[in-house]
Formats: sequence, structure tokens, C-alpha cells
Amino acid sequence: MIRPALLCLSLALAACGSSPRVPEVSAPLDPVLSTREAKQLFGTVPAASGQRAEPLGSYSKGCLAGAEQLPETGPTGQAMRLSRNRNWGHPELIDYLGDLSRAAARQPGWNGLYIGDLSQPRGGPMLTGHASHQVGLDADIWMLPATDLSLSRAERESISSISLQRANGAYTNDNWTRQHHEIMKAAASDPRVARIFVFPAAKVRMCAEETGNRDWLAKIRPWYGHHYHFHVRLNCPRGAEGCVDQAPPPPGDGCADAQAWVNNILNPPPADPDAPPPAPKRELTMADLPRQCAAVLAAD
Repeated sequence: MIRPALLCLSLALAACGSSPRVPEVSAPLDPVLSTREAKQLFGTVPAASGQRAEPLGSYSKGCLAGAEQLPETGPTGQAMRLSRNRNWGHPELIDYLGDLSRAAARQPGWNGLYIGDLSQPRGGPMLTGHASHQVGLDADIWMLPATDLSLSRAERESISSISLQRANGAYTNDNWTRQHHEIMKAAASDPRVARIFVFPAAKVRMCAEETGNRDWLAKIRPWYGHHYHFHVRLNCPRGAEGCVDQAPPPPGDGCADAQAWVNNILNPPPADPDAPPPAPKRELTMADLPRQCAAVLAAD
């Protein structure tokens, strides 16, 4: 159901006609709508808009028009946790995941991929979990080898991925395999990819064991918590003028940076007693997002 403020906006945009593109919005955002928490609006929309596919804004402050739904089950992959309704993305992400799952299916012991959260039907902030995943260009890939691609919806709610870390991410554990290395290598080697986020020891191990072309390692970056899955982030698609791209990775392969993360895990630097406490996190409102996101919410 479209809320009254969004309905008013929709009527105001009627003069724009039935163009499938997200209309440019020059009028000020409705003052009531502007103060609404964005996650409460985007987190309850059940389906995508009928607009042309367009990522709007940045990965952690944006929305998605014309999303495509990842198939629940494909020849080489399954979408997990279907009850979350987060298996939506820009068509380029859906195409990329098909390519990556086929590459994974060529690895011994893998028949494809179990794919976790992408984005909500219209992107935007989520009620729980991710700060990013807002423009349909992020995806979480489970570390659990996808051996059974006939899981029921109920099984996909109860099954869990596996952790590959020990010592808080300073080392890999016995679940790590060369297949994980090769799948992340394939993921990062695609020119559509901007970043792969994974726990620090995974990057350090791949740096130590890679004997071929190392260019792809630059895109693999250490990040907190990514040991049950790795996070793929695509570049903004060509022609997506309203999309804010990820900055390029720093020069070099990033291996020394990953080792520094591990060193800090094993020997944490002393806390700064004069450091100010972290500022409380403020929830994003509609005023924080690109103005066109209100039109995405209001669209059929």
C-alpha cells in the first residue's frame, strides 16, 4: 500500500507521464516524508518498481529502481533466507551472479553457490542488518559449499553457512579450501567488480598462496565479520548517472594492509584514553537519500 505522503508525490509527478525512467524531481521533498525513517518505508515494500533499472545514490545511502529478482533456484545457485525478501538487485548484479555461480560449479565439491542477501525490492536502508546493500550492486556469497541445489524454502531458513576463521580472523580454520580461494579469485577478476570484502586472514592466505597473476588481489579487502560469507560489490553500471561509484582501491595488491589487520588482531594497539566516544548512529531519513528515491517508492 502506498502511504498518503507518497501518493501525493506520485500525483504530483503524474505530469511526467508514464516514462519508465525515474523522473527528475525539482520540487522540495514533502516535509512530512522528509523526516520519515527510510528503513521503515523501504523495508516494507514487497515488490520492485516498474521503472527502468537504475541505482540511485551510494551503496550505503541510496535506492534501486526497476530491480530484478534473483531466481530462487537456478542451475548453479540458490537464493537463501527467502523470507527476508532481499534477493533483488540491478540486472547487472543478477547476470554477474549467474556467471560466478557457473564458475563455482566447476570447482571440486561445489555445484554452484548459496547466495545470501542482495537488496530489498526497491533497495534503500534495511530494517535490520546491513548499512550498505542499498542500490542493488552488493551481494553476500556463503562460504558453505553448495552441494545440494534442491533445498526447500524451509531448509533455506534453517541451514547455516560455515565460518572459515579462527582467532577472531587472524587465521583461517580447517574449513578453508583451495576452492574458496579460486571462487573469490573468479569473483574479483570480473571487471564489473569494485570490491570483495572478507575477513583479514583469508586475504593474507590468498596473498601467500597465489602464484599466478596477482592483479585481482587488489580488490580483495579485509573487513570485520566476513567469515561466514564474502561480500561482492559491483561498480556502477555504465550510463547510471545517478549512481555514486566506489573509490578505486589503493595502489598495490593490498597484502601488507591485510597483514597489518592480522597483526592488530594478535597484538591490539593500546586504547587511546583521550579518544572521544563514538557518536551515536543516526537512522537515515528520506531527506538523506537522493530525492528520486521518493519517486521510486511511489511508483507502481
